[in-house]
Amino acid sequence: MEAFFKTHNYLLEHTTSPVRRGLMDEINWNDRLIGIKGSRGVGKTTFLLDYAREFFGKDNKECLYINLNHFYFTERTLIDFADEFRSKGGKVLLIDQVFKYPDWSKELRYCYDNFTDLKIVFSGSSVMRLKEANPDLSGKVVSYNLRGFSFREFLNLMAGTRFPSFTLDEVIKNHKEIVRDICADVKPMAYFQDYLHHGFYPFFLEKRNFSENLLKTMNMTLEVDVLYIKQIEQSYLPKLRKLLYLLAISAPCTPNVSQLSKDVETSRATVMNYIKYLKDARLMNMLYPIGEEFPKKPSRVYMYNSNLMFPIRPMAVNQQAVRESFFYNQLLKDHTLNAVEGNPHFLVNEKYLFRIEENMKGKNNPDWYYAVDRMGVENDNIIPLWLFGFLY
Repeated sequence: MEAFFKTHNYLLEHTTSPVRRGLMDEINWNDRLIGIKGSRGVGKTTFLLDYAREFFGKDNKECLYINLNHFYFTERTLIDFADEFRSKGGKVLLIDQVFKYPDWSKELRYCYDNFTDLKIVFSGSSVMRLKEANPDLSGKVVSYNLRGFSFREFLNLMAGTRFPSFTLDEVIKNHKEIVRDICADVKPMAYFQDYLHHGFYPFFLEKRNFSENLLKTMNMTLEVDVLYIKQIEQSYLPKLRKLLYLLAISAPCTPNVSQLSKDVETSRATVMNYIKYLKDARLMNMLYPIGEEFPKKPSRVYMYNSNLMFPIRPMAVNQQAVRESFFYNQLLKDHTLNAVEGNPHFLVNEKYLFRIEENMKGKNNPDWYYAVDRMGVENDNIIPLWLFGFLY
């Protein structure tokens, strides 16, 4: 136990990153079983340590961070460890890499039912279906999603500003005033391209090659999160990687499932399942018309965020695809997006029609909204694209 406290304190001293204030304040920390889901690379481990640092601090033995991928837990059960921890005054157990531990959901449920004086906060992959696939936790765990940085968070970090987030309705109704206030302090467009290239994942702050690190993260997501959690044989990994590549170089696109099944040398049903796994892993997004969903073929597939597009094909990134992927990603947290017939790119909340543009050279349809990749605005329905990065 003491060795884990030493590791805990070492990590508190040496693992630092901007605190994800939005989610930190959103979580009800009074709940006794809390799950933090997120894709690989968005900072789940750091978030757990930020909580320990903020609410307990170093050398406080009421809170302890552990990683269930540690060899120690090959012979020691989580239940026994949690019981010993609470017997020594422990109150909050922070658990990382929970899915690497056999029967983790059953043991968490046991701890919840029997150790009522212990709070457990655990992290897990976005691929995990916490409640659906783990009935032991149904009605017990409260889960939250940790996302990568929004453009607002990135801008605040890089420019030293403290801009708040805005609701979509505020952006639509008051964008002229909001843009005027923001631009009085900083030039957002001076930071926007950097965000699109490398601002979503916190590890851009590390002194390593970002593109190589992101490629490694993408491969680890496929090899560990998708294959392990979905129990896919290792021999199928090349097919999954090829499918991701084929979709990435053409996204946004309507997937030709028949052609993809030939290219990947697998069945149409398997291709659709793999696309769903890529979505669950937050590598891809799927866009459907209202009333349709998986297992139907999506109208279009997108990369989950714009950063993912650059390492795969750095010399041939389509900037319009980058713009559309950014818009989809930034609205996805709190809004529904659907495909719609005609020229609009998105129907948002079954209410707003949006078209994403580089500039406004064509006719302005007064029934649509335009997210335009430039600084100024001239009409009530034309909004700078970057401002949609202020929604969280």
